[in-house]
Amino acid sequence: MRGTLRAARWWVEDYLYAALRQLGSAFSRTRSDEFLSGTGRPVVVIPGIYEDWRFMLPLVRRLHEAGHPVHVVTLLQRNRIAVPKAAELIAGYIREENLADVVIVAHSKGGLIGKYVMMSLDPEARIRGMVAVCTPFSGSRYAAFMLLPSLRAFSPRNAVTLQLAREERINERISSVYGIFDPHIPEGSVLPGAKNIQLQTGGHFRILSHEDTILTILAETAA
Repeated sequence: MRGTLRAARWWVEDYLYAALRQLGSAFSRTRSDEFLSGTGRPVVVIPGIYEDWRFMLPLVRRLHEAGHPVHVVTLLQRNRIAVPKAAELIAGYIREENLADVVIVAHSKGGLIGKYVMMSLDPEARIRGMVAVCTPFSGSRYAAFMLLPSLRAFSPRNAVTLQLAREERINERISSVYGIFDPHIPEGSVLPGAKNIQLQTGGHFRILSHEDTILTILAETAA
């Protein structure tokens, strides 16, 4: 009973956090070029589905404060396009900006996009690694019940999901960060061969602002 109540609380807190961040994103006038300075390793941030880059603005600020030039691909808008197409936009941006030794920091669907780039669109090895938070690397069984094709794409039987799951050679360059409970991904975010980091918290969205998550991302990005 205690575990059920804790999960219910995390669920409510998760959606409240997501709603507030979406509202904050909609009214924010923060420009992406404000975070391009810094002498640390360059970071490319990829948000999840229906999130623009400002959804991850608190994390973007912390990465920039730590000395990282932080890049976002505004052409993704709210990240509703298919994973392969989104990956092409990310790869094109990295190439056009002549970035090297890049670490991708991604949320949810963003981790699938990041892995696709690393797997198929980085012939010059510009990407050092990725830190992915709450990414459905094995899909989510809930996707089958979704009405929108963009959400059904997260099915464990989706062709892109299966393609990404079969490719394990790059997993050693990925750190997968997740909590005890994720209301959107009952399968969890464990990725074989990756550095899997479970935090003592829960949620799919709110976990982005948890101090343990932020400190973990900062450590993995600087490593």
